[in-house]
Amino acid sequence: MIQREQGAKAMTIKTGDALPDATFLVMGDNGPESVALADKIKGRKVVIFGLPGAYTGTCTTAHVPSFMVTYDAFMAKGVDEIICVSVNDPFVMKAWGESTRAIETGITMLADAESAFTTAIGMDFSAAPVGFVNRSKRYAMLVEDGVVKILNEEAGPGQCEISAGETLLAELG
Repeated sequence: MIQREQGAKAMTIKTGDALPDATFLVMGDNGPESVALADKIKGRKVVIFGLPGAYTGTCTTAHVPSFMVTYDAFMAKGVDEIICVSVNDPFVMKAWGESTRAIETGITMLADAESAFTTAIGMDFSAAPVGFVNRSKRYAMLVEDGVVKILNEEAGPGQCEISAGETLLAELG
């Protein structure tokens, strides 16, 4: 379980930890809708990958496509859903998911608009000179019934090898 000490930054989540409660936003037919993480992970095998931002270079050209090309193989291994999380608003996440065809592939695009989930799991970072404030580090994880079974975190935001879909898929065996 993730705990905060008085005045301390959240601990970075690790393998074996339960994910914290979180609420994301997604675009519905009538505008933004809340999505409870608990509803997505309870009793399910889910891949969650986080990245610094919609429409950014590595995120658009490498990270999202790595889960698009491996989507069917993940489903064949019993994964129930692949979820992309970014610190963006739900309007941007929907447009980006449509432009990359990630939504068409079956990837769920969730907005962590206030960086609450990202910060709670200790995956936040800021790089103000390039406009990134409280954004997500690049990572991918396999979650089974709310517990992190595999966690792959990149050393830097421009890298996409450890957190790529192909890498996580290979670890599933």
